[in-house]
Amino acid sequence: MSNLEPQASDRTENAARLRQQIIAAAGEHFSRYGYDKTTVSDLAREIGFSKAYIYKFFGSKQAIGEAICWNFLSIILDAVDSALVDAPSATEKMRRLIGVVANQGVRLFFEDRKLYEIASYSSAEKWQTTVRYGEGLRARLETILQEGRAAGEFERKTPADEVCRAILRVVQPFTNPLILQYGLDDAAEAATEVAALILRSLAP
Repeated sequence: MSNLEPQASDRTENAARLRQQIIAAAGEHFSRYGYDKTTVSDLAREIGFSKAYIYKFFGSKQAIGEAICWNFLSIILDAVDSALVDAPSATEKMRRLIGVVANQGVRLFFEDRKLYEIASYSSAEKWQTTVRYGEGLRARLETILQEGRAAGEFERKTPADEVCRAILRVVQPFTNPLILQYGLDDAAEAATEVAALILRSLAP
């Protein structure tokens, strides 16, 4: 049994490595040619794998696109978490969350326009990655809201789920790439103003 375990582990690691290789190559290809104009056959030729081999790891082109999209969306969530670590209050955490989401979205747009288009496509088609990203933001908002209410920073009369839904709607210009692309020039300033407005509405 002990001899089989390392072999199983090696196969798992090799599969994970190949999967990441496909994701990386697909990301580069999408970046050059765009998501819509790329087929799985194109990716197979680019990577040097057969189309059938790629389908062993991903059931469709969308599945590859979702993996790439999640890589970028998870970076935004990680950036939010890093910004919240040393925030001295729930009020500051709320301000930082909104600011970081806006700034990271703008950064992604300017650093890689083609990959930003994948995020936009994901949002338009309601891919699971977009749903997962929204759930991640909501979970962080709920935690901040609970901390703020416990500390007396935020009002407690409005149901928490209603508050979170309202905040997510208000910050859509920064969380939804389909909307963000039309407000890039003043996104940072707008995020500051929106955060201030939200915080005023949360005051006890």
